[in-house]
Amino acid sequence: MELISILETAAITMCGVATILWMAIGTLARFEKGEIMTQKIVATLCIISAIMLFLLHYLGGELWGSTNVARPFALVAIIVAISGMMNIKGKDVQGETNPHQIMKMRAAERKENKK
Repeated sequence: MELISILETAAITMCGVATILWMAIGTLARFEKGEIMTQKIVATLCIISAIMLFLLHYLGGELWGSTNVARPFALVAIIVAISGMMNIKGKDVQGETNPHQIMKMRAAERKENKK
């Protein structure tokens, strides 16, 4: 029983840390090395927590009072890990403009208008 509660707490904690890092990726992406490292950490946390969630399910543990919710959350964690690694090494997969590039373009535009 103690192993199950440790798995539950560890999996939820790792998912929470991965979520916070996922939300902070914009700030951490100012430097390419920071972005790459953060993406690898998020993917690693997601994979480890997915393994823990599968173990939790097969050991008969509960997550928030449900015995069936661990497997779908494990699959979501795997999907997040895969999608997080798609934009590795600063390559823009989605084709969106980076907020930092927008700021640089606006600054250049202002400089141009002052001349």
